[in-house]
Amino acid sequence: MNSVQINKNITIGGPQSGLVLIAGPCVLESREGAFAIAKATAEICSRLGLPYIFKASFDKANRSSIDSYRGPGLEKGLEILAAVKDQLGLPVTTDIHTVEQIKAVAEVVDIIQIPAFLCRQTDLLTAAGRSGRVVNIKKGQFVAPGDMQQAVNKVASTGNHRILLTERGTTFGYNNLVVDFRSIPLMAASGCPVVFDATHSVQLPSAQGNSSGGDRDMIPVLAAAAVAVGVDALFMEVHPEPDKALCDGANSLALAELEPLLKRLLALSKV
Repeated sequence: MNSVQINKNITIGGPQSGLVLIAGPCVLESREGAFAIAKATAEICSRLGLPYIFKASFDKANRSSIDSYRGPGLEKGLEILAAVKDQLGLPVTTDIHTVEQIKAVAEVVDIIQIPAFLCRQTDLLTAAGRSGRVVNIKKGQFVAPGDMQQAVNKVASTGNHRILLTERGTTFGYNNLVVDFRSIPLMAASGCPVVFDATHSVQLPSAQGNSSGGDRDMIPVLAAAAVAVGVDALFMEVHPEPDKALCDGANSLALAELEPLLKRLLALSKV
């Protein structure tokens, strides 16, 4: 498997790399909130010796309802992400939805995330590849693990081989997802490090009519299974008060629960 260097301190994948955490709120709610979550998570990871990458969206362009909060937008969102990166010294990642967003986003982030719903969009994948940034492609809920090789090929066609693949569940009937953990070794066969999204995997899409539900009690269960299988990094959405989160609260992990969970997962990763 190829290893992917995120910055001078963090590498995902490869025999010498341990577990890496990508975590933050689903969407940027405020500058103060972003800093509070980033700082608290960074302190936890520092105590545990766990490399940490901050994540948050500037625009959730695929919310269930037209009335749902989407985020602060590109300009303000990138200002917040840049401030987190510069002031806290953390690598950052966010997702993009259009080719036009990539240039500005690439000037700030260390990893460009391709949303699961857009993982087959050739123009988006190749433009992200040409940015020179690490590209994290989330596996669509409708895509077989082996078929993600085609998405990898699209990015790699630009000469950029710094690619991550993320498992985030597969559509299981209506308003539900299931995780087939065979997907982790199947996607690893592409040569790319594999990330497991432990929070979106417990989502119940559109289950609340105008928004998605979730079963956050299952986050530790699925995260442990992914670590046992040998995933390279974990992706989690965390929030101080998930029930008050403006997006994906039902499938977000309470920040107070993060450290004890990570302790268990790190112990499991060493077995």
